[in-house]
Formats: sequence, structure tokens, C-alpha cells
Amino acid sequence: MIFLKTKRELQIMRKAGKISAKALKLAGEMVEPGVSTYDIDKKVRKYIESEGATPSFYKYGGFPASSCISVNNVVIHGIPSKKCILKAGDIVSVDVGACVDGFHGDNAYTFACGKISKEAEDLLNATRESLYEGIKQAQVNNRIGDIGNAVQQYVEARTYSVVRDYVGHGVGARLHEEPSVPNFGKPGRGIRLRPGMTIAIEPMINLGTKDVDVLDDGTVLTKDRKLSAHFEHTIVITDDGPKILTLAD
Repeated sequence: MIFLKTKRELQIMRKAGKISAKALKLAGEMVEPGVSTYDIDKKVRKYIESEGATPSFYKYGGFPASSCISVNNVVIHGIPSKKCILKAGDIVSVDVGACVDGFHGDNAYTFACGKISKEAEDLLNATRESLYEGIKQAQVNNRIGDIGNAVQQYVEARTYSVVRDYVGHGVGARLHEEPSVPNFGKPGRGIRLRPGMTIAIEPMINLGTKDVDVLDDGTVLTKDRKLSAHFEHTIVITDDGPKILTLAD
């Protein structure tokens, strides 16, 4: 079932989104050579809780941390660890959410650790830009397929591949709600977008093959072990166009 949010619920989601965005910004500021992903996650959790919110990911489906931190060829669901020490040239995807008064915000960004290769930089730029191409299509009376098609067309034109096994989703009183929001598809297909719908659009784009491997702990890696990037915003569909809820400012 798809839940259309009330004005009051959207006010709460804006607060949750702002905390999520500020937590993500904090994580990005910590992405430097020599820093462990465990230390980043610890700071993220401390910040979210200091704002009176709850980390959305902590213990969600048994996940042991407050943020997913995925380095280089890890697509998503990277588990923060004291043993994972960042080094110059890494690309670091951080996915984090916060829950306020029963409603969630969810966002992600892939950060450069020090100086990265031109190949990695181009992948990050294309993935980030594809997110905004998708958001542009989140208009009343458009369909879910219009969003996915915009992302797919943008990245495939640049020779990258779209992960098929994991997709965006609705967000609200549950971290993952209906509808599913694929980063691929055909325009004019899927459910029609309506005012009050809140969704997370999150391109997961690979340098090589679209195929992935899943480790026993749930970590998802590219099958060919090439780089992957991930960007995400939570948005609301309105009569005035899509509005991003996960903004730090």
C-alpha cells in the first residue's frame, strides 16, 4: 500500500530528512586517509542521537551499525569496521537515515578520499547527476518508469551500468515502503505519481558489469570487483514539482 503523507507528516519528515542530511555531511567531512569506517559510523550515531532522533539503520534487519559505509567495489550495505581504514584514492559511499517521531529520512552520497582517479571522478559525477535527472521526472501524473528511465539513459549513455538487484523505495513511517523505485525502466510504465508520495531515489551505478555478489554478512559487491557509486535523496511529490526532504540547509 502506498501512503500519501499529510502536511503534518511531511513537516516531521523534513525534520528527519534534515538530520539525515547533516549526519551525511558530517560523515563526508570525516572521509580522509587513515580514518576507519567504524569511527565515521560512531560519529554519525552520536550526532543523530544528539538531535533527539534514532538511527534508522541500527538493528534494521539485524544491521549492526547506524550507517552503511561502502568502499570502492562495495555497492551497498558495507558494514563499518575498525579494520577498514580509508586510504587516498578510495571512493566511499555513506548511506544514513534518521527517524523522528516515527518517520524516516534516508540519503546517501559517495565521497572522494583524497585525490581519486579520473575514472573514479567521472563515475561519481555521472551517478550524482543521474540522481537529479531522476528527480526531474518525479512530477505529478508521471510514472515510476519515467524516473528509472531517466537514470538509466543518463548513465548508460556514458557506458556505466545500473544495478538491477537493488532499487529505491517509498519512505515514511517505515524505512522501506511501497512503491519500489527502480533505476531502470521504460517511460510511461509503472504506478502514477501523486501529490504526497514520498520516495527515495537512489542510483547505484557500476563502472563495469551490473551484476553483484552478496557476502554472507549481507555486503553487496560488484561481481567484477570494479568501482560502484551510490547517491540518494528522499523527496516528496507535489503539485509544484518534486521537493527534496534530505537537505542539510
